[in-house]
Amino acid sequence: MSTETNTDTEPSAESSTGPLPPVAPEVLAEAVENLTGRLRKKLDAAIEGCAAGAARADDGSVTVRFGEDALVTLRPGPAGTVTAAEQAVCTCLLAPRCLHRAAVLGAAPLADPDRPPHPDADADADAASASASVPDGRAESQAGVGAVGPSSAGRVGSGAGPGSSPDGPEPAAEVLTAARLRAAAALWQAAAEALAAGVTAGGAVVQAELLRAAHTARLAGLPRAEAAALRVVRGLRAARERSGAHRLGDLTGAFRELLHIAGLLASGTAGPALTGTVRRDYRPGGSLRVYGMCREPVLSATGYGGVVTHLLAPDGARHSVSDVRPGGLARARGAGSASVALGGAALDHAGLARGGLRIAGATVSADGRLGAGRGVQATPLRGIPWTEEPAAALFGRPAAEAVAAQLADRDTDPDGAAPALLGCEVTVVGAAGEDLLVREVRADAPLLRLRAAHPHPELPHTANLRRIAAHPGLVLRVLGRPDLDRAATLRPLAVGPVPGAEYTLRLPEEWLGRADLGYDLLQGSHFPPGTAAAPGAPAAEGPDLLADSPLWRVRRLLESGVAGGRRAVAEAARAAEPVTAYRPLRRAGFTAAAELAAALAAEADRRPRDPFGRLKDPSPDGYARAWLAASTHLAAAERYLVAASWS
Repeated sequence: MSTETNTDTEPSAESSTGPLPPVAPEVLAEAVENLTGRLRKKLDAAIEGCAAGAARADDGSVTVRFGEDALVTLRPGPAGTVTAAEQAVCTCLLAPRCLHRAAVLGAAPLADPDRPPHPDADADADAASASASVPDGRAESQAGVGAVGPSSAGRVGSGAGPGSSPDGPEPAAEVLTAARLRAAAALWQAAAEALAAGVTAGGAVVQAELLRAAHTARLAGLPRAEAAALRVVRGLRAARERSGAHRLGDLTGAFRELLHIAGLLASGTAGPALTGTVRRDYRPGGSLRVYGMCREPVLSATGYGGVVTHLLAPDGARHSVSDVRPGGLARARGAGSASVALGGAALDHAGLARGGLRIAGATVSADGRLGAGRGVQATPLRGIPWTEEPAAALFGRPAAEAVAAQLADRDTDPDGAAPALLGCEVTVVGAAGEDLLVREVRADAPLLRLRAAHPHPELPHTANLRRIAAHPGLVLRVLGRPDLDRAATLRPLAVGPVPGAEYTLRLPEEWLGRADLGYDLLQGSHFPPGTAAAPGAPAAEGPDLLADSPLWRVRRLLESGVAGGRRAVAEAARAAEPVTAYRPLRRAGFTAAAELAAALAAEADRRPRDPFGRLKDPSPDGYARAWLAASTHLAAAERYLVAASWS
């Protein structure tokens, strides 16, 4: 999950370490557009096997042979990316409008759009760290938000406008230029057609239409819309290739985000935040004092790896320093002790996580990321334990309150930063599979699930949780990030002893009272004697408000539409009477969800006829609006259940 997410430079969702170099989306879109209708029907079959047949030459070019007369050559630029049509050539007679060239370009990973350099930003780190921690597709609005599209926007069952909040007015809508409105309308149309096609029919041609619309959005100055479209294309690719990294829920969320952004932009009711920015904006922060809280390894499916060190200022403001670059697992493990590239500070990330910095001339992004500009100077400070302020304040607030505040922030800014860290004191209950069950040390506290922030076996998160699970009754402090898409689930990043508790952790003095679960390996000497139970002892779990609710029926309908397209939803509608199928939803009080699901099924099964009575293909516009309404309502309802699971 996740991971993310900001809209700066985002590493490609496919690794660029394979034989084929990354290709700019607009180059692929143009190649597919130039094919004839007959060749487009053969494109998906031609793409299969292209990567396996690629050969890299000493000069950096890559060749793929098709028979004896056709040889496709890709000559990437200095950055290793094919960014121009002339960098992809074929020797056949139909080139450049040939199937061979389009197939090779379609088999190559998608490159990220070029971004201008920024003096204070680590271009590789920004989105990589977010996407490694947070799942994509979080563009949802309030409960009950209805369909939005180029011709309509509104709230189903309410008189409020799109994106309105019961707590107060939203920022005023931005006046969009005609070019932006046209680009957004084209992107909405392409997204609606891709949704109607689904994974089964969302091949290279459908993806190319999305890429072309995404490029148009980029030229119109809508980078957030472009990024959302690229996430959908990458999700479709992963699903069709049956990649191990593919999750249908993530692709469903990516479609929801794309339709939400494109619909609001095309309807002219989008706020300034939806237009997005090309780069993270770093502003002068003056003089700062920050103290390390913990380190978090970053490992993404893109081949990027590194570390993010979380910091806290005396006034409680949260900051971070990141170091994320290509290198994968090896770099994620090594970066935890790499030098901090900030103002010449003679500290590594391990030292900063338990130390501090006095920074002069600081530059800070809106989400607290510290920039490493030329004018920044940093001096090491003594670190503070979690028992001192401002760190102690993190553990003084009930977790339910902190999660409720974060969920409210997501309502007002669905595409904002990753969930903030929260601290809580818990008592270990036992293991539940690979997870750890704990109970917060307060009256009537619910059972919480601690899930590894990064489950990769080469990172110690899972091993540390197993060791802790073997000590039921252990009391400890946990600092982590709540998983806002699951009931009562926390992704722990660091743990420490509880002051004054008898059965708690016994950590080395140099660890300053906490252990980074992604880098420090807990040993037997770190636990009190006499409290260990049999490994793997089962723990009784309470009901899961999210999993046990009948909302799974709506989720299954939405995901079947993403997987099988409009036809799959229509077949589901014919299989059972909608009133009967969604009766459990109505009995549980989810009346709006039942109505929206029934409306989606009815729209999917709508079969218009021409004046001669012949069936014709319905417009995907109404279907996309119905799907978006049901998906947005489901996401909002699930958020409320997640909030309730913490209290």
